[in-house]
Amino acid sequence: MSGLQIIQNGLVRKHAAPLALVLALSVAAGCGKTSAGDPAAGGGAPRAMPVQVKVAEAETVPDTTEYLSVLKSRHSANISPQVEGYITKIYVKSGDHVAVGTPLIQIDPLKQLAAVSGQEAARAAQEATVRYAQIQLDRERKLFAAGVVPKQDVDNALTTYDAALAQLKNLNDQVSQQQVELHYYRVAAPMNGVVGDIPVHVGDRVAVTTLLTTVDEPGPLETYIYVPADRARNLKLGLTVHLADAGGNKITDTRITFLSPQVDTETQTVLAKAMLENPRGLRVSQQVRAQVVWSEHEGTVIPILAVTRISGQFFAFLAVKEANGTVARQRLLKLGDTFGNDYVVLDGIKAGDHIITSGLQFLQDGMPVMEQVQGAK
Repeated sequence: MSGLQIIQNGLVRKHAAPLALVLALSVAAGCGKTSAGDPAAGGGAPRAMPVQVKVAEAETVPDTTEYLSVLKSRHSANISPQVEGYITKIYVKSGDHVAVGTPLIQIDPLKQLAAVSGQEAARAAQEATVRYAQIQLDRERKLFAAGVVPKQDVDNALTTYDAALAQLKNLNDQVSQQQVELHYYRVAAPMNGVVGDIPVHVGDRVAVTTLLTTVDEPGPLETYIYVPADRARNLKLGLTVHLADAGGNKITDTRITFLSPQVDTETQTVLAKAMLENPRGLRVSQQVRAQVVWSEHEGTVIPILAVTRISGQFFAFLAVKEANGTVARQRLLKLGDTFGNDYVVLDGIKAGDHIITSGLQFLQDGMPVMEQVQGAK
């Protein structure tokens, strides 16, 4: 090792210890600093979390119950045949617009035609019998007037004529009945409307209980609401009914126009009806949600999104002003039915409370918050 190298190594060893001490002090000083954004800087209180709040207000809250109801029409007809037989022709198709009297379906009339022909033949024979009885009666009356036959022969001829005449009248009625029944083999539309589904086909044998099709005339509908008997005592004419589709979208508001005086023995429900004038986009037999409004009262509501559920109980956070500032306080709620996008609050919140509606997943009871009132500029 040269002399120069020995001198350099000595200098390094001489200054290594002071340099290590300086580095250690620097690290310690850096670890002891607090950032300007640290809530604990300077030993101060935690920074308040900004949250949006909604001030609870007293509102008119309806007492409602929702039921599943079915729409029916006073202008809809189920078409069934009045006779039995085989279908030979179908004149219309589903969706056709028809007028009253338009032929819909033809049932084979050959058997009935034969019956009508037989009845007409019997009537023609009876007409001949009546004419012969009339001739006999006239003859007996002339002979009696001439003193040739006794009065009894005239009476017998009159009786025979009356019986033949009565028989002819009976046959005339039978022919008329058979001819009327012949018209039943061609099923016609009972009113103007739109033809529905046609579940039968040419060649099918149908009976009087077979549904051939339906004819629906556009017009008002009725909603059939089945209310449990234990709640039916509160039913009365004129109660408001809110109607909505399966997705909860409002259809219209109506009122109860009919109450059944009887309870259905099978379902233990009472039928209530409400009229829908000129409904749009609704169909016969469609199911809708009917919300019967029993009464209205003053109360408070809370947005559905501001409510959390824990172990089957409902809670909400309120912004409460305390001595040390505004903090979040968790409240146990007792809720009623939904009212639009809100819950009806039965207990836990009163008018004037500040309901926290944002950042619920980050809140804890007693956490400082900074209010931002919804709707405030």
